[in-house]
Amino acid sequence: MKVTIEIDEGISEDEVVIRCTHLHDGIISLQNYISKQNNGKQYLSLHNGETDYYIPVHDIYFFETEGREIRAHTADKLFVCPYKLYELEDLLPGCFMRISKSSIANMDHIYSITRNLTASSIVEFTGSNKHALVSRGYYKALTERLHERKLGQVSLSSSGRSAEKP
Repeated sequence: MKVTIEIDEGISEDEVVIRCTHLHDGIISLQNYISKQNNGKQYLSLHNGETDYYIPVHDIYFFETEGREIRAHTADKLFVCPYKLYELEDLLPGCFMRISKSSIANMDHIYSITRNLTASSIVEFTGSNKHALVSRGYYKALTERLHERKLGQVSLSSSGRSAEKP
């Protein structure tokens, strides 16, 4: 693996770019490690009515467009987000993925996907009754990423019990 560090005093925020031939467990682990270096906390400024909230990104289940608004869903609340979806794709950590033209989901909170071959599939989230729709064009990529992430988190030890990877 080639590692390059570029120093640019003109930028306003540090940026890490990972270029790879394909997405694999090592790259996902590296991305997760880098994302957690800021104590794992990244916040977004969101609002609901006249009140601004600073919500940890990890608490957000998904983003969706509703008319001209972008809405951020947590387990039990709904907020308005000042960003466009394409801006969020650049801001959010690797646990978020575009699942339709109008939605981005946090894969860490996905509980189930109910597949529908003729229309959008339904994603359900842990600890919430909320759901989001996955377009047919994004379904395969989402299930592959979820599978890769699960393989990266759990491995079988020689005793046959699952154990966390270091």
